[in-house]
Amino acid sequence: MSKKIQAIRGMHDILPEQIHLWQALEAAVGEVVRRYGYSEIRMPIVESTDLFCRSIGEVTDIVEKEMYTFEDRNGDLLSLRPEGTASCVRAGIEHGLFYNQIQRLWYQGPMFRHERPQKGRYRQFHQVGIECFGMSGAEIEAEIILMSYRVWQKLGLMNELRLEINTLGTLEERAVYKVSLVDYFQQHLDELDEDSQRRLKTNPLRILDSKNPAMQVLIEQAPKLLDALGDESREHFETLLSYLSDADIDYTVNSRLVRGLDYYSHTVFEWVTDSLGAQGTVCAGGRYDSLVEQLGGKATPAVGFALGMERLILLMEQQSWEKSKPFAYLVHQGNEAAKKALQLAEKIRYELPNETIVLHCGEASLKSQFKKADKLGAKLAIILGEDEVANDRVSIKFLQQRTEQQSVDTAELPNYLNDLSREQ
Repeated sequence: MSKKIQAIRGMHDILPEQIHLWQALEAAVGEVVRRYGYSEIRMPIVESTDLFCRSIGEVTDIVEKEMYTFEDRNGDLLSLRPEGTASCVRAGIEHGLFYNQIQRLWYQGPMFRHERPQKGRYRQFHQVGIECFGMSGAEIEAEIILMSYRVWQKLGLMNELRLEINTLGTLEERAVYKVSLVDYFQQHLDELDEDSQRRLKTNPLRILDSKNPAMQVLIEQAPKLLDALGDESREHFETLLSYLSDADIDYTVNSRLVRGLDYYSHTVFEWVTDSLGAQGTVCAGGRYDSLVEQLGGKATPAVGFALGMERLILLMEQQSWEKSKPFAYLVHQGNEAAKKALQLAEKIRYELPNETIVLHCGEASLKSQFKKADKLGAKLAIILGEDEVANDRVSIKFLQQRTEQQSVDTAELPNYLNDLSREQ
């Protein structure tokens, strides 16, 4: 007996009973980005491995442990994209989108990381990305944070999320800070766990993000990056915080927030929740002014964020999001009625383009057809039997309310249904 074929571990199907949540999330994002004047861009899911090594950093966990990398038939080393920013920057450089231009871009789609699957963390996961190029001020940072806030508002998730924010300063300021940070942790080597000892040699700032309870006091007493910043970096951060305060956005300055990717500078932020356990970050981003130049383009200021769609779906599942239901279900009995029902369904769909009309297909008793209409949650059953066909009429049965069954002339049916639709 052949082995049952199943989905790859950590890569999940999105089933019909879940899809209404995804569509609601996508609709909310689509409406917000439209109102803010952002243009959609779509990039391939497979890129040169070198793109991510150069952008994310070769000593990050993503590149060292998590990327799906393979050699194609030409001997080129390729990877499934683990995040979208590097791909977006590559596309912008390749197509000249950044040359003396300001760009506000967004995208959505699957990303891939070979991690240990758990609730809220998958090997194929989906993100919405916002990327802005050509703007160096704190205004654009405030704008994208406000954009994310608008999405939470539309989804009714504001009570579930809180904003944490920090500044990493410039690359030069961070290099000076790293020296003092490494010196501090080297004095406490015996208190560092194995992962932190490795990061001390590769990416010491990531130690600050450790969730190990035994290291929290040590980390709390470490030198603060904010103390190593110059006046210009401090002023930039304070300006952003003033914009957020003026917009009534609550935030917490988290000096331990560093983000996991090498390309960030100045502002970094996360929207986090306490409702998803360890996977509490649902949206994260910041400024990455050096990345375009790092990947071969002209120096271009840039800022953006990515939101994790699966984690937001988990939050939405805790609310009462109703699945959309058909307006009408066409029930029919007999060969002539079946033929007429098909034509009638098309006519109704043409006349009521915003409503869902489901036609019963195949043979079944009227009782069985009504059960299917009820199961779908249809508001009406439009009935075509022998008598209705003979008299060029239909019967309307109300399935969700106590209203007497109606008989309507077929020619008047679109107007009758339109009136009912407007009354909803």
